Amino acid sequence: MHSPDDWASMVHLIERVVGEDDLLPSVVNGVRTMVREVAVLPAADVSGHTRALLAAATRAVAARRGPTEAELSFVSELGTARALQGVPIEAVLSAIHVAERAIWSRARETAAEEGVSAGLLLDARELYDDWSEAVRARLITAHRMTEVARALPAANRDATLLRRLLAGGSAAALAATEAGLTGTDGLWVLLARPGDTLPATTGDRAPGDRAPALLALVDGLLTGVLTRAPGSAPVPGGAVAGVAGPAGPEELAAARRLALAALTAAEAAGRTGAVHIADVASLAAVLDRADLSSALADHHRPALAALGGNARTVARAVGTWLEADRDITAAASALFVHPNTIRNRVQRFTQVTAIDPHTTFGGVDAWWLCRTWLAQP
Repeated sequence: MHSPDDWASMVHLIERVVGEDDLLPSVVNGVRTMVREVAVLPAADVSGHTRALLAAATRAVAARRGPTEAELSFVSELGTARALQGVPIEAVLSAIHVAERAIWSRARETAAEEGVSAGLLLDARELYDDWSEAVRARLITAHRMTEVARALPAANRDATLLRRLLAGGSAAALAATEAGLTGTDGLWVLLARPGDTLPATTGDRAPGDRAPALLALVDGLLTGVLTRAPGSAPVPGGAVAGVAGPAGPEELAAARRLALAALTAAEAAGRTGAVHIADVASLAAVLDRADLSSALADHHRPALAALGGNARTVARAVGTWLEADRDITAAASALFVHPNTIRNRVQRFTQVTAIDPHTTFGGVDAWWLCRTWLAQP
């Protein structure tokens, strides 16, 4: 077991080696000389990535820990960049191996001067190897994912990119950069049913003023990630789309869930066009709680029985009346009945359920219960 002083001397050794003026140029020159595929890259590119990896490795060994998510995110960026540059993963790993060998060789030469024992140096190398193994795994994954995406047809590539975006986290940030979705005001998620025409993605702007967007069929839904809020103009054919945003790339998984909730709520309300979750927040919250819907229906099962064969008729009248903002005439017109019929059915509903639909929360419970009854077979 090494003392804190021993480890401090080990850290000092590593920092001294990494900080030597000639180390980085020597390592970069060795990599570019020994790995042919890397030699074609700009020296500044190789130098910048090598410097960042050295700094991250030094911090990890000093703290006796594995790589952080931030470090792994940088590694993913490196893997993606090298794949887009056409550098094979074997060449990338070879370059890292050449750099490692040069650094640890110099550390061994300097260890005696720093009073670092061979055993302590070995322990530090084993710790570095653990860090490096995790880094290599992330590097290989990012490189291979990028190569697979590039080999797919354009539509499949877009769908693959969208899946990475909608996964959220650091992978989404990389995918957003790759797709050119780098709007400073955040990103927007839009969902629609297949066969619908997606609402315009340019917002209320002049023709030709188009913003970057990625659109594809993902998990059975037309899916878009946009750098601007979608337009609010009516959509031909009465199509509807759910929208959420703005959000950062790391937050797109949550934004997709909100966009799906917006789509479901907009369909239930008969809305068309692009409907933002904030415009149907209450309705979306209601529709999302199947457990509360069941509890409400169970509690009012005696009322349903009391209405008997008229239950669906009453539920449709009350629901239509509430959706018409309690306008008796509008509800009667929508259902092709006399206004007194609507009044009688609202009164009958109130009697059997003890819910007063004229109040704010009573109206919410009444609409929810009626919708639940109508959804039953």
